[in-house]
Amino acid sequence: MNVGIPTEIKSDERRVSLTPAGVAALRAHGHNVTVQAGAGVGSGFADSHYRKAGASIVTSAAGVWLRADMILKVKEPQPPEYPLMRPGQILFTYLHLAAEPRVARELLRRRVTAVGYETIQLEDSSLPLLAPMSEVAGRLAIQAGSWCLQARSGGRGVLLSGASGVRPGKVVVLGGGIAGLNACRVAAGVGAEVTIMDINPMRLRYLSDLLGGRVTTVMSNRATIDEEVTNSDLVIGAVLVPGARAPRLLSAKMVSRMRPGAAIVDLSIDQGGIAETSAPTTHARPTFIRKSVVHYCVTNMPAMVPHTSTYALTNATLTYALEIADRGILEAGQHNPAVRHGLNIFDGHVVHPAVAQALKMKPHSPWD
Repeated sequence: MNVGIPTEIKSDERRVSLTPAGVAALRAHGHNVTVQAGAGVGSGFADSHYRKAGASIVTSAAGVWLRADMILKVKEPQPPEYPLMRPGQILFTYLHLAAEPRVARELLRRRVTAVGYETIQLEDSSLPLLAPMSEVAGRLAIQAGSWCLQARSGGRGVLLSGASGVRPGKVVVLGGGIAGLNACRVAAGVGAEVTIMDINPMRLRYLSDLLGGRVTTVMSNRATIDEEVTNSDLVIGAVLVPGARAPRLLSAKMVSRMRPGAAIVDLSIDQGGIAETSAPTTHARPTFIRKSVVHYCVTNMPAMVPHTSTYALTNATLTYALEIADRGILEAGQHNPAVRHGLNIFDGHVVHPAVAQALKMKPHSPWD
């Protein structure tokens, strides 16, 4: 199979979908790899590294898309890339189509075979390709939140660790998955007062044991969310429903009752966000103030640390990319249920049930 690695063109996106070592692995399986010139520079990989691994280098994105049977990307295709897609071409990337109906329409219209990293799912319901970026985003969330709380950012001027004789800041994490767990670890590590909320009592028990009593666990419902959030300095939104839109846990009224200058870091913004007041932002303009609360809603947050993120992403995606390249998407999906979960769109039809529900369409499986 011919595999293409284009340069990411989303705002301030410096990650690349494959390391040179990943290219070497694909070549060892007999596949050809074409990399756009400069695609890896933001992550610390020169074109010469890719050439040494066996890739061909072309100067334009069109040259990559034209050659490739499968495109590996980091983020969903951007408008300039829409005309480059063609029927039957496999696109393997983060899609988040429940929150990106325009992208979904383009993929359907152009009959692209779209496989989403975020919906590759194992039998234990874990999401192995979302996990590494959730880990990075969770750890970055406290860093971003601390910045939002600074007075120069419009925040209330709270230091999360507190100081001698001064109470620490209060952090509330909504969602006990990988992103939420990692946000808790960093927040507790800097000395903040931390509460994590989830709807699964077994998960909360696990988190309580894992974090050694440094974090308060609370069952999530409307009343407890209202109580915790209105008394917080920083709220981290880390809720995920695979393939579906994130639940709106914070109404605009609830946000308006938060402390003036408090902050929300909405890690769920890729899936639409957990607050009614959230809206996607970019690294160039990461924040806005609404209801007197600082909102940080960057949709590609791990791009802040592209070197680490690219290695972590390739470590997770390469096995599945090799399987799809070796077998083709239909045989790979037949053989591996995780890949089957990953298929979002095929031959002009939505395949994934949660994506179909979010887009108000009927799902059609090519394996039925």
